[in-house]
Amino acid sequence: MRFDHAGVATEDAESLAFRYEDLFGCEIAHEERFGDLKVIFLGLADGYFELLEPREEGTISQFLESNGPGLHHIALRTDDVEAALDDAADVGVELIDEEPRPGAWGHEVAFLHPESTGGVLVEFVEG
Repeated sequence: MRFDHAGVATEDAESLAFRYEDLFGCEIAHEERFGDLKVIFLGLADGYFELLEPREEGTISQFLESNGPGLHHIALRTDDVEAALDDAADVGVELIDEEPRPGAWGHEVAFLHPESTGGVLVEFVEG
């Protein structure tokens, strides 16, 4: 596995993208509307920032209401999400997703419960 991206919850993805472009020298690599979200990926040498702006009520809007803007999750890239989930379950990690589901950019993804990962929401991304 390797680092893929850090998901950042924000009320204004476009403004934050401009800030990150200026601050970190990264550029927008991909934008899409995914479910109830506007998603902007900013490319780095070894991964991405994934900016998550809610467009409707949902998980990210609830996160923002509870926690304010900031780091939502980290994502690790794997060649096989199902095998990664099996491995996580085998070592006693609580799974949010027992099966992969569609994610941004058309990737298959699955999440691990933060109570099993030191308080960090972890996403596996296949690709």
